[in-house]
Amino acid sequence: MTNTPGHRPNSPHFSSGPCAKRPGWSPRALERALVGRSHRSKEGKARLLEVIERSRAILSMPPDYKLAIVPASDTGAVEMALWSLLGARGVEVLAWESFGEGWATDVARQLKLTDVRVLKAPYGALPDLAAVDWRRDVVFTWNGTTSGVKVPDGAWIPDDRQGLAICDATSAAFAMDLPWPKLDVVTWSWQKVLGGEAQHGMLALSPRAIRRLESYTPPWPLPKLFRLTKGGKLDEAPFKGETINTPSMLAVEDALDGLRWAEQVGGLKGLIGRSQANLKVLADWVDRTPWAGFLAADPAIRSSTSVCLSFVDPWFQGLADEAKATVAKKVASLLETEGVAYDIASYRDAPPGLRLWCGATVEAADLEALTPWLDWAYARAKAA
Repeated sequence: MTNTPGHRPNSPHFSSGPCAKRPGWSPRALERALVGRSHRSKEGKARLLEVIERSRAILSMPPDYKLAIVPASDTGAVEMALWSLLGARGVEVLAWESFGEGWATDVARQLKLTDVRVLKAPYGALPDLAAVDWRRDVVFTWNGTTSGVKVPDGAWIPDDRQGLAICDATSAAFAMDLPWPKLDVVTWSWQKVLGGEAQHGMLALSPRAIRRLESYTPPWPLPKLFRLTKGGKLDEAPFKGETINTPSMLAVEDALDGLRWAEQVGGLKGLIGRSQANLKVLADWVDRTPWAGFLAADPAIRSSTSVCLSFVDPWFQGLADEAKATVAKKVASLLETEGVAYDIASYRDAPPGLRLWCGATVEAADLEALTPWLDWAYARAKAA
């Protein structure tokens, strides 16, 4: 396709984080923000607790699970869990994309744990889930944001596991059905499926995880930002909206706006439906497009949020690696220059391709409008 398409997406925001704001969002959504007020005031703590309670309700979190707002986005939430909980048992780390690799590095090189096994798979695939040893603690991403690969379900996690299931779910929460009884630690951030600002993370703990916190003391010093216990017991304050550090009340108000919108579109079921509809738009386009494919070839493990596309054109496959990267960057650059899609180049460690966010804040109609532009940009890059 060489002719410039005539119709453009209403929103060009397809970045995988920070992600598109909800449809209809404007700065007016933040007018009630408690700027200039202490987050420890009665009103400030009430807003923070409201984020926690609305999140719990939408996600149908079990009543005996605890949920806290923690510093440093999803990364901070995962690090808190790793530094506070690991070391009591051997550790399994599943790595099939950049963030899983990062957690493996932290566990082995920063915490310097010696009884660590890393189960790896290349981009586009999963490790052998049946090989996971659940007598040990297991660290994994539910959805690989940089590979477009998710675990298919929770059937591979036994109910009678001895270790903890520590799950980075940042691009899955609010878009995929998380089996809570199978998970002991779940983390996510405001910047993903609900399109919030990236400042803080969310940390959910099961009763099993809480028992570990109260019965095990890591041998390394814990920075203040990571401490979840006081006097050998769970510190309840962060789970009641009393954050460890000072949050932006603008970001808090934005998180509440996203949660209210989620309720309006049908809660978790509605959010999942919107993301699945977005994935279908791209799947239908891939079916009729000879040059494009999914990095995750198996539909059972294909993400509906961070959708990663590969170039399967024989011409492209015949290029040297450096030339492949150049073509992929050219496609993304052309689309950005035209103002139809921002920030959709594949992650820097991933194979050359494109990555489109298809979470619930993205409109299916915008993806429909984008697909002719993808054809146009690839044709232009190929002809260059």
